[in-house]
Amino acid sequence: MSPEKFEILLTRPRGFCAGVDRAIDIVQLAVEQLPAPIYVRREIVHNKAVVERFREQGVRFVEELAEVPDGSTCVFSAHGVAPSVWEEGRARGLSIIDATCPLVTKVHIEVHRSVERGASVILIGHAGHDEVLGTLGQAPSRSYLVENVGQVEALRLKDERNLFYVTQTTLSVDETSEIVQALRTRFPHIQGPKKDDICYATQNRQDAVKHLVAEEAIDLLLVVGSTNSSNSQRLVDVAVESGVAGRLIDAAAEVDPAWLEGVRRVGLTAGASAPEDLVQGVVARLESIGGRVRELQYAREEVSFPLPPELRARGRAPSAG
Repeated sequence: MSPEKFEILLTRPRGFCAGVDRAIDIVQLAVEQLPAPIYVRREIVHNKAVVERFREQGVRFVEELAEVPDGSTCVFSAHGVAPSVWEEGRARGLSIIDATCPLVTKVHIEVHRSVERGASVILIGHAGHDEVLGTLGQAPSRSYLVENVGQVEALRLKDERNLFYVTQTTLSVDETSEIVQALRTRFPHIQGPKKDDICYATQNRQDAVKHLVAEEAIDLLLVVGSTNSSNSQRLVDVAVESGVAGRLIDAAAEVDPAWLEGVRRVGLTAGASAPEDLVQGVVARLESIGGRVRELQYAREEVSFPLPPELRARGRAPSAG
Protein backbone atom coordinates (compact mmCIF):
# COMPACT_ATOMS: atom_id res chain seq x y z
CA MET A 1 0.00 0.00 0.00
CA SER A 2 1.43 3.38 -1.03
CA PRO A 3 1.56 6.28 1.45
CA GLU A 4 -1.12 8.95 1.07
CA LYS A 5 -0.21 12.44 -0.10
CA PHE A 6 1.88 14.28 2.48
CA GLU A 7 3.64 17.60 2.94
CA ILE A 8 7.43 18.01 2.98
CA LEU A 9 8.44 20.91 5.22
CA LEU A 10 11.94 21.88 4.12
CA THR A 11 13.80 24.13 6.55
CA ARG A 12 16.13 27.05 6.04
CA PRO A 13 18.80 27.32 7.20
CA ARG A 14 20.08 23.80 6.62
CA GLY A 15 23.24 22.10 5.44
CA PHE A 16 26.65 23.68 5.14
CA CYS A 17 27.76 26.27 7.69
CA ALA A 18 30.54 28.80 7.13
CA GLY A 19 33.18 26.59 8.76
CA VAL A 20 32.30 23.63 6.55
CA ASP A 21 32.18 25.83 3.44
CA ARG A 22 35.67 27.09 4.29
CA ALA A 23 37.11 23.62 4.98
CA ILE A 24 35.76 22.19 1.72
CA ASP A 25 37.02 25.20 -0.24
CA ILE A 26 40.46 24.72 1.31
CA VAL A 27 40.76 21.11 0.16
CA GLN A 28 39.36 21.89 -3.29
CA LEU A 29 41.79 24.78 -3.81
CA ALA A 30 44.68 22.66 -2.54
CA VAL A 31 43.79 20.00 -5.12
CA GLU A 32 43.66 22.60 -7.88
CA GLN A 33 46.74 24.61 -6.95
CA LEU A 34 49.25 22.34 -5.22
CA PRO A 35 51.20 19.24 -6.29
CA ALA A 36 49.44 15.92 -5.78
CA PRO A 37 48.77 14.05 -3.67
CA ILE A 38 47.06 16.17 -1.03
CA TYR A 39 46.70 14.50 2.36
CA VAL A 40 43.97 15.27 4.89
CA ARG A 41 44.26 14.24 8.53
CA ARG A 42 40.93 12.64 9.51
CA GLU A 43 37.73 13.43 7.59
CA ILE A 44 37.75 17.07 6.49
CA VAL A 45 34.12 17.25 7.68
CA HIS A 46 31.93 14.44 8.97
CA ASN A 47 30.10 13.51 5.80
CA LYS A 48 30.58 10.35 3.73
CA ALA A 49 29.69 11.94 0.39
CA VAL A 50 32.08 14.86 0.83
CA VAL A 51 34.95 12.55 1.72
CA GLU A 52 34.25 10.15 -1.15
CA ARG A 53 34.08 12.99 -3.67
CA PHE A 54 37.52 14.18 -2.60
CA ARG A 55 38.89 10.63 -2.70
CA GLU A 56 37.76 10.46 -6.33
CA GLN A 57 39.94 13.54 -6.97
CA GLY A 58 42.96 11.79 -5.49
CA VAL A 59 42.87 13.23 -1.98
CA ARG A 60 44.29 10.80 0.59
CA PHE A 61 42.68 10.73 4.02
CA VAL A 62 44.78 9.47 6.92
CA GLU A 63 44.14 8.91 10.59
CA GLU A 64 47.55 10.07 11.81
CA LEU A 65 50.48 12.06 10.43
CA ALA A 66 52.72 8.98 10.49
CA GLU A 67 50.90 7.95 7.30
CA VAL A 68 51.93 11.15 5.48
CA PRO A 69 55.32 11.13 3.66
CA ASP A 70 57.83 13.73 4.84
CA GLY A 71 57.55 17.04 3.01
CA SER A 72 54.00 16.42 1.73
CA THR A 73 51.04 18.79 1.93
CA CYS A 74 48.59 17.93 4.70
CA VAL A 75 45.32 19.65 5.56
CA PHE A 76 44.09 19.59 9.14
CA SER A 77 40.34 18.98 9.36
CA ALA A 78 37.67 21.47 10.40
CA HIS A 79 37.51 19.91 13.87
CA GLY A 80 40.92 21.19 15.02
CA VAL A 81 43.97 19.39 16.39
CA ALA A 82 46.12 19.41 19.51
CA PRO A 83 49.40 21.40 19.58
CA SER A 84 51.26 18.10 19.66
CA VAL A 85 49.94 17.32 16.15
CA TRP A 86 51.22 20.68 14.89
CA GLU A 87 54.61 19.96 16.45
CA GLU A 88 54.78 16.54 14.79
CA GLY A 89 53.88 18.03 11.41
CA ARG A 90 56.53 20.74 11.62
CA ALA A 91 59.16 18.22 12.74
CA ARG A 92 58.32 16.08 9.70
CA GLY A 93 58.67 19.04 7.32
CA LEU A 94 55.04 18.85 6.24
CA SER A 95 53.42 21.74 4.43
CA ILE A 96 50.40 22.23 6.70
CA ILE A 97 47.16 23.96 5.72
CA ASP A 98 44.83 24.55 8.65
CA ALA A 99 41.12 24.09 7.93
CA THR A 100 40.07 24.33 11.59
CA CYS A 101 36.74 26.12 11.93
CA PRO A 102 37.32 29.57 13.45
CA LEU A 103 34.62 28.85 16.02
CA VAL A 104 36.63 25.84 17.21
CA THR A 105 39.77 27.97 17.26
CA LYS A 106 37.87 30.38 19.53
CA VAL A 107 37.37 27.54 22.03
CA HIS A 108 41.07 26.65 21.86
CA ILE A 109 41.99 30.26 22.61
CA GLU A 110 39.63 30.24 25.61
CA VAL A 111 41.36 27.13 26.94
CA HIS A 112 44.83 28.66 26.60
CA ARG A 113 43.82 31.94 28.26
CA SER A 114 42.19 30.10 31.15
CA VAL A 115 45.21 27.90 31.77
CA GLU A 116 47.49 30.93 31.64
CA ARG A 117 45.41 32.37 34.51
CA GLY A 118 45.98 29.17 36.47
CA ALA A 119 42.54 27.67 35.91
CA SER A 120 41.60 24.11 35.15
CA VAL A 121 39.24 23.60 32.21
CA ILE A 122 36.10 21.49 32.05
CA LEU A 123 35.05 20.60 28.52
CA ILE A 124 31.44 19.63 27.87
CA GLY A 125 31.49 17.24 24.93
CA HIS A 126 31.37 13.70 23.60
CA ALA A 127 34.35 11.44 24.22
CA GLY A 128 36.24 10.42 21.10
CA HIS A 129 34.85 13.13 18.82
CA ASP A 130 37.60 14.73 16.73
CA GLU A 131 36.78 18.22 18.00
CA VAL A 132 36.88 17.05 21.61
CA LEU A 133 40.25 15.34 21.10
CA GLY A 134 41.68 18.55 19.66
CA THR A 135 40.32 20.73 22.46
CA LEU A 136 41.44 18.41 25.26
CA GLY A 137 44.87 18.37 23.61
CA GLN A 138 45.28 22.12 24.11
CA ALA A 139 46.02 21.55 27.81
CA PRO A 140 45.78 17.83 28.51
CA SER A 141 47.07 17.98 32.10
CA ARG A 142 44.58 20.70 33.07
CA SER A 143 41.45 19.60 31.21
CA TYR A 144 38.52 17.42 32.24
CA LEU A 145 35.75 16.06 29.99
CA VAL A 146 32.14 15.74 31.10
CA GLU A 147 29.41 14.25 28.90
CA ASN A 148 26.43 14.45 31.26
CA VAL A 149 25.21 15.72 34.61
CA GLY A 150 26.23 12.51 36.34
CA GLN A 151 29.85 13.03 35.38
CA VAL A 152 29.71 16.55 36.82
CA GLU A 153 28.83 15.04 40.19
CA ALA A 154 31.68 12.52 39.88
CA LEU A 155 34.41 15.12 39.18
CA ARG A 156 37.27 15.21 41.67
CA LEU A 157 39.37 18.35 41.35
CA LYS A 158 42.31 19.70 43.36
CA ASP A 159 41.18 23.33 43.12
CA GLU A 160 37.43 23.88 42.79
CA ARG A 161 37.66 27.67 42.96
CA ASN A 162 39.61 28.32 39.76
CA LEU A 163 37.67 26.64 36.97
CA PHE A 164 36.58 27.55 33.44
CA TYR A 165 34.20 25.60 31.21
CA VAL A 166 34.02 25.37 27.42
CA THR A 167 31.83 23.28 25.15
CA GLN A 168 32.06 21.26 21.98
CA THR A 169 30.57 23.54 19.34
CA THR A 170 28.11 21.02 17.87
CA LEU A 171 26.19 19.93 20.96
CA SER A 172 22.49 20.24 21.71
CA VAL A 173 21.75 23.65 23.20
CA ASP A 174 19.35 22.17 25.77
CA GLU A 175 21.75 19.40 26.75
CA THR A 176 24.58 21.88 27.23
CA SER A 177 22.45 24.24 29.32
CA GLU A 178 21.59 21.42 31.70
CA ILE A 179 25.23 20.49 32.20
CA VAL A 180 26.31 24.13 32.60
CA GLN A 181 23.68 24.56 35.31
CA ALA A 182 24.98 21.45 37.08
CA LEU A 183 28.52 22.84 36.91
CA ARG A 184 27.43 26.20 38.34
CA THR A 185 25.52 24.48 41.13
CA ARG A 186 28.45 22.30 42.15
CA PHE A 187 31.20 24.88 41.47
CA PRO A 188 29.72 28.34 42.22
CA HIS A 189 32.97 30.09 41.25
CA ILE A 190 33.27 28.50 37.81
CA GLN A 191 33.63 30.89 34.87
CA GLY A 192 32.59 30.39 31.25
CA PRO A 193 32.91 32.09 27.87
CA LYS A 194 31.31 35.50 27.43
CA LYS A 195 29.54 34.16 24.36
CA ASP A 196 28.15 30.64 24.10
CA ASP A 197 30.52 28.22 22.35
CA ILE A 198 27.66 26.45 20.55
CA CYS A 199 28.04 27.08 16.82
CA TYR A 200 25.51 29.58 15.40
CA ALA A 201 24.62 27.09 12.67
CA THR A 202 24.08 24.25 15.14
CA GLN A 203 21.75 26.45 17.17
CA ASN A 204 19.84 27.74 14.13
CA ARG A 205 19.20 24.23 12.83
CA GLN A 206 18.06 23.00 16.23
CA ASP A 207 15.76 26.01 16.64
CA ALA A 208 14.24 25.30 13.22
CA VAL A 209 13.43 21.72 14.28
CA LYS A 210 11.81 23.02 17.48
CA HIS A 211 9.65 25.36 15.40
CA LEU A 212 8.64 22.49 13.10
CA VAL A 213 7.58 20.37 16.06
CA ALA A 214 5.75 23.15 17.90
CA GLU A 215 4.14 25.02 15.03
CA GLU A 216 3.74 22.58 12.15
CA ALA A 217 2.84 19.35 13.98
CA ILE A 218 5.22 17.20 11.92
CA ASP A 219 4.89 13.43 12.23
CA LEU A 220 8.45 12.59 11.14
CA LEU A 221 11.77 14.41 10.87
CA LEU A 222 14.36 13.36 8.31
CA VAL A 223 17.88 14.69 8.83
CA VAL A 224 20.42 14.41 6.02
CA GLY A 225 23.80 13.71 7.57
CA SER A 226 26.29 11.00 8.44
CA THR A 227 26.25 8.97 11.63
CA ASN A 228 29.55 10.43 12.85
CA SER A 229 28.22 13.99 12.50
CA SER A 230 27.47 15.18 16.02
CA ASN A 231 25.36 18.16 14.99
CA SER A 232 23.28 15.99 12.63
CA GLN A 233 22.58 13.45 15.35
CA ARG A 234 21.59 16.27 17.72
CA LEU A 235 18.88 17.34 15.25
CA VAL A 236 17.37 13.87 15.43
CA ASP A 237 17.60 14.00 19.23
CA VAL A 238 15.74 17.33 19.38
CA ALA A 239 12.83 15.78 17.47
CA VAL A 240 12.77 12.56 19.46
CA GLU A 241 12.90 14.42 22.78
CA SER A 242 9.81 16.34 21.61
CA GLY A 243 7.95 13.12 20.88
CA VAL A 244 8.46 13.10 17.11
CA ALA A 245 10.05 10.23 15.20
CA GLY A 246 13.42 11.20 13.76
CA ARG A 247 15.72 9.44 11.31
CA LEU A 248 19.27 10.22 10.19
CA ILE A 249 19.97 9.37 6.55
CA ASP A 250 22.97 9.82 4.30
CA ALA A 251 21.09 9.96 1.02
CA ALA A 252 17.77 9.49 -0.78
CA ALA A 253 18.27 5.76 -1.27
CA GLU A 254 17.84 5.22 2.48
CA VAL A 255 14.29 6.60 2.55
CA ASP A 256 11.84 3.76 3.22
CA PRO A 257 8.27 4.40 1.99
CA ALA A 258 7.01 2.43 5.00
CA TRP A 259 8.13 5.32 7.22
CA LEU A 260 5.53 7.50 5.52
CA GLU A 261 2.44 5.36 6.14
CA GLY A 262 -0.10 7.56 7.91
CA VAL A 263 2.23 10.56 7.87
CA ARG A 264 0.78 13.99 6.99
CA ARG A 265 3.84 16.21 7.42
CA VAL A 266 7.53 15.34 7.12
CA GLY A 267 10.16 17.78 8.33
CA LEU A 268 13.38 17.77 6.32
CA THR A 269 16.66 19.38 7.31
CA ALA A 270 20.39 18.70 7.04
CA GLY A 271 23.34 18.79 9.37
CA ALA A 272 26.03 21.42 8.92
CA SER A 273 28.29 19.09 6.94
CA ALA A 274 25.69 17.73 4.49
CA PRO A 275 25.79 18.94 0.84
CA GLU A 276 22.67 20.54 -0.62
CA ASP A 277 22.55 18.14 -3.57
CA LEU A 278 21.94 15.29 -1.11
CA VAL A 279 19.02 17.24 0.37
CA GLN A 280 17.54 17.81 -3.08
CA GLY A 281 17.94 14.11 -3.80
CA VAL A 282 15.84 13.33 -0.73
CA VAL A 283 13.26 15.92 -1.81
CA ALA A 284 12.98 14.24 -5.22
CA ARG A 285 12.62 10.84 -3.58
CA LEU A 286 9.86 12.07 -1.27
CA GLU A 287 8.07 13.79 -4.15
CA SER A 288 8.12 10.54 -6.11
CA ILE A 289 6.36 8.88 -3.17
CA GLY A 290 3.64 11.53 -3.00
CA GLY A 291 5.08 14.49 -1.11
CA ARG A 292 4.72 18.17 -1.95
CA VAL A 293 7.27 20.71 -0.74
CA ARG A 294 6.78 23.79 1.39
CA GLU A 295 9.96 25.64 2.37
CA LEU A 296 10.17 27.48 5.70
CA GLN A 297 12.78 30.13 6.54
CA TYR A 298 13.57 30.42 10.25
CA ALA A 299 16.83 32.38 10.20
CA ARG A 300 19.23 33.96 7.75
CA GLU A 301 22.92 33.17 7.82
CA GLU A 302 25.40 35.56 6.26
CA VAL A 303 28.54 34.38 8.08
CA SER A 304 31.69 33.66 6.09
CA PHE A 305 35.28 32.98 7.11
CA PRO A 306 38.41 33.95 5.16
CA LEU A 307 40.54 31.31 3.49
CA PRO A 308 44.17 30.77 4.53
CA PRO A 309 46.52 33.25 2.81
CA GLU A 310 48.45 30.45 1.07
CA LEU A 311 45.38 29.66 -1.04
CA ARG A 312 43.82 32.22 -3.35
CA ALA A 313 40.06 32.49 -3.09
CA ARG A 314 37.79 31.42 -5.90
CA GLY A 315 34.03 31.42 -6.26
CA ARG A 316 32.06 29.62 -3.57
CA ALA A 317 29.01 27.52 -4.23
CA PRO A 318 25.91 29.05 -2.62
CA SER A 319 24.77 27.39 0.59
CA ALA A 320 21.20 26.85 1.75
CA GLY A 321 21.43 29.46 4.51
